[in-house]
Amino acid sequence: MTTLAVPAPALVARPRTPVQPPTTTRLVRSEWIKLRSLRSTWWALAASVAVVVLLAVSRASSIARVPEAIGAPSMVGAVYVTSGAAIVQLVLCVLAVLAVTGEYRTGQIRSSLVAVPTRLPVLGAKLAVVVATVLVTSVVAVGLAWAASASWLDVSQMPVDLGDPDELRILLGTPLYLATVAALAFGIGALVRSSAGGIAVVVGLLLVVENAVALLPWAPLQAVSPYLPATAGNRLLTSDLVGSVTTTSASTTLSPWQGYGVLVAWVVVVLAAAAVLLRRRDA
Repeated sequence: MTTLAVPAPALVARPRTPVQPPTTTRLVRSEWIKLRSLRSTWWALAASVAVVVLLAVSRASSIARVPEAIGAPSMVGAVYVTSGAAIVQLVLCVLAVLAVTGEYRTGQIRSSLVAVPTRLPVLGAKLAVVVATVLVTSVVAVGLAWAASASWLDVSQMPVDLGDPDELRILLGTPLYLATVAALAFGIGALVRSSAGGIAVVVGLLLVVENAVALLPWAPLQAVSPYLPATAGNRLLTSDLVGSVTTTSASTTLSPWQGYGVLVAWVVVVLAAAAVLLRRRDA
């Protein structure tokens, strides 16, 4: 009996898929995909825009119904347009914390750090995506709030005047402030690496500690108060005629841009500490 030999199938060489190095552009794109794929991100951004617009309309329409207030020299239209910043900063800070702590909760951060052993580019890409997202959202929110409240501001004889440096600073400073304070919250989240802990620290600092320090009539606390992050940074949004829209502090120790510089210094210190610990700690 003859056995027919069956030739072995020829091995077909398959082209290898080249491994793409983790460049900055690819890291940023990856982090943007992670952030935008979460429904909570879009809910937070939509809520932020809605709050800024609704509060601007509410305050502008309310003041327009007070005859004694119409035409008052202390009225600054830009302050009413950006009045929602006090609430929105908390929402955006929570989003910033979750953007970095969420991966620690799921363990996905290990995969990210294995792909990029130097680690710091991952932190930088996350930060860039968060800051850019908050900045764009804030610009949209302020623009819509201005458009929605313009008619009421005209009735109150306080239309926003872009030729007024004070009003222009407040309008442009609001997105800048919100993006920077979100960067601070991001840094705190990177330090704590816990969603609950990071949110507690950020909300406690911005909502409780800073306002409590500003209100306590003790000289050492009053000396420190102007240099706390939100109190200093909100000088960028403060009209000397109307006051602050984000904290209860009435301090004018720092100029608007000096105050913003203090906030930036806080962000740099917190992010530097987060970068050092990222390199030293296990994921």
